[in-house]
Amino acid sequence: MPGVSRKNNSAADVSPRAANSAGPPGINPAQARLLARIGLRTLADLALHLPLRYDDETRLSTIAEATRVLGGGAVVVECIVREAQVRFKPRRTLVVTVDDGTGELTLRFLNFYPSQQRALEPGTRIRAVGEIRGGFIGAEMVHPRWRALAEGTPMPDRLTPVYPTTQGLSQPVLQRLVRRAVAQADLSETLPASLLGGLGLPPFDQSLHLLHAPPADIDAAALTDRTHPAWRRMKLDELLAQQLSMRMHRNSRSSRCALPLPVAGRLARQVLATAGLDPTRAQARVLAEISADLARAQPMQRLLQGDVGSGKTLVAALAAAQAVEAGAQVAVMAPTELLAEQTFRKFEGWFAPAGVEVAWLAGSLTKKKREVACARLAAGEASIAVGTHALFQQGVEFSRLALAIVDEQHRFGVNQRLALRGKGSGTGTAAATEAHLLMMTATPIPRTLAMACYADLDVSTIDELPPGRSPIATRLVGDHRRDEVIQRVRDACMQGRQAYWVCPLIEESEALQLQTAVDTHAALCATFPELAVGLVHGRQKAAEKAAAMAAFQQGALQLLVATTVIEVGVDVPNASLMVIEHAERMGLAQLHQLRGRVGRGSAKSSCILLYQTPLSPLARERLKVVFESSDGFEIARRDLELRGPGELMGARQSGLPMLRFADPVQDADLLEAAVEAAGTMLNTDPVAVERHLRRWLPDALSWLDG
Repeated sequence: MPGVSRKNNSAADVSPRAANSAGPPGINPAQARLLARIGLRTLADLALHLPLRYDDETRLSTIAEATRVLGGGAVVVECIVREAQVRFKPRRTLVVTVDDGTGELTLRFLNFYPSQQRALEPGTRIRAVGEIRGGFIGAEMVHPRWRALAEGTPMPDRLTPVYPTTQGLSQPVLQRLVRRAVAQADLSETLPASLLGGLGLPPFDQSLHLLHAPPADIDAAALTDRTHPAWRRMKLDELLAQQLSMRMHRNSRSSRCALPLPVAGRLARQVLATAGLDPTRAQARVLAEISADLARAQPMQRLLQGDVGSGKTLVAALAAAQAVEAGAQVAVMAPTELLAEQTFRKFEGWFAPAGVEVAWLAGSLTKKKREVACARLAAGEASIAVGTHALFQQGVEFSRLALAIVDEQHRFGVNQRLALRGKGSGTGTAAATEAHLLMMTATPIPRTLAMACYADLDVSTIDELPPGRSPIATRLVGDHRRDEVIQRVRDACMQGRQAYWVCPLIEESEALQLQTAVDTHAALCATFPELAVGLVHGRQKAAEKAAAMAAFQQGALQLLVATTVIEVGVDVPNASLMVIEHAERMGLAQLHQLRGRVGRGSAKSSCILLYQTPLSPLARERLKVVFESSDGFEIARRDLELRGPGELMGARQSGLPMLRFADPVQDADLLEAAVEAAGTMLNTDPVAVERHLRRWLPDALSWLDG
């Protein structure tokens, strides 16, 4: 965007990234290394390093008052050292006896330096902060904070901040460095007064000073739960910086080039005829959106979301058909070999009859087979490559890659998606182009999270299921009724149906005494001698997993015992029963994904959530939600409330700027305001945009290149 610099122009750096600068005055290289360990490299970083909590050291208690209620929280006492000595039983300890005229107290230091012992010589007046508890020889404070002072030293009138830190960087040192940074950093206003006025928020400098040193009479509850106007101001700034960076990334795509892939339709019609499927209205709608993007000379970056079983794979195949018919190559990447192989088999079955070669690339391939697949891709003889992370490894080259499709995209890091997309740079005749990118997820994204995390993407949603899908009945069953569940499985399999039995662990764990897949497989084989029982888990060799899945799909196995490796992509229409062990241990999205492995045919299907008691409140709530709803969007919304945005969407590896203070759900009003303000500021005030991003996200553009 014109007028917005991509350079980090922070006033002063405290790390080697700033041309080997030693940092601001007073910060030595050792301190700079410790600060860098917790991500603090500039004056702005330090100034925005906000407290985790606060200690109230503004009220002085006598020892007599404080010892009346032991364990009642931290107190401040001012006293005189009477004795300080090192004791060696039961371990080396510095024991300091103090009194203030109202009572006596012991200060106990388990780890100390000789200098501390010398500083605590008898007669020294100190102020100590800590919790008083009963000890072997009376009331004591263990490892209190303390400092020597003169008589009559006034009490502080502000709360004491407690900051996130790292080993070797003490609170007093960090507090001093933060105070200096706040005094030196540029705290000028970057937001329009109209925005602040409409939300009733204070100026930036005033908010920052208050959060680093709150007055003693502040509303403690508002400070703790971060609803105080000063906290809300920080959250707004952070959300706005995120929105600005994503909008700028989105705008920058218009200046980049991709190979246009015009819509023809012949190959897509052949694929549909071979698959024997007709797209639903929702599939047709999102396919039209994707097709229009592919036909442009700017790179597509679109997220395709849809509930379990909504038909995302078919849409991806039809998008691939458009690219192949235009003379380009397509790469399809999945996070696990099991899912990738399922996708490969579908694509090969749909495209091979039309004469389109589909290559398979995975880590389990022999060297010779890998070399053959790579050679055919490099020569352009294979038009589609399906695989795992192996697709973006060295030695894999494409002749004319123009479309990259990433399934379950939140399981990949941004660098991995970039590496795959980068295989399209400089290929074929369009040396300056980059590949179109289609990302898919079966974890529907609530609107709030989409606004917060996907402002730089176009989003297509499949909001209906294909006809003929049977509803899935969900049952909650306590582990004490296991025999009934076993009988239910036997009945289903003897009637010609198939079943899954899912366990959360592969081997026995002392930490989590959960039913394991290996033990369960052995037990069920003994219980069902009349049935063929298979086993699939993540530590098996690829050939073993493939053989078991193929046997299950072909009906040679009636019951498949598996870990959550079958969570996505497995499609066996004859499987009508799912049993999930220790369902109370699994997340909502995972339970919904697993449940979606059944109900893919016309037979009545069931999912049994087998749980152990006692249930925690969170586990009870999760089971209640998945029992009451089969709507993936509603489940995703509740999952967002229960787990938070970062964990739900894999944001820590997504390449998105992480939110430290704001929560898209709790701060939805601030998010709405940030979305609106970002558009206005980008159009009207590029200087303010640059200053705001320099303060909050100096590396934003490099973070969001994917």
